[in-house]
Amino acid sequence: MGFVITEPCIGVKDASCVDVCPVDCIHTDDEAEQYYIDAPNCIDCAYCETVCPVQAIFDHFNLPAKYDQYIAINRVFFEK
Repeated sequence: MGFVITEPCIGVKDASCVDVCPVDCIHTDDEAEQYYIDAPNCIDCAYCETVCPVQAIFDHFNLPAKYDQYIAINRVFFEK
């Protein structure tokens, strides 16, 4: 797994991350409160992490424990 978008993104949906993603793996829809990373397509470039204005994006290995549930939350978004 590459990167995970977490709680600080909720309600913000800035889209800076989308603009810099070279593989177009960051998505949302009108009903979603945040953006989500399609982990199998993420190439771990970290561009999204560096431009996030609310520091909501973390490398899976550096994910703070309080955001662990966002691994599943990101995955579930793509299972719809």
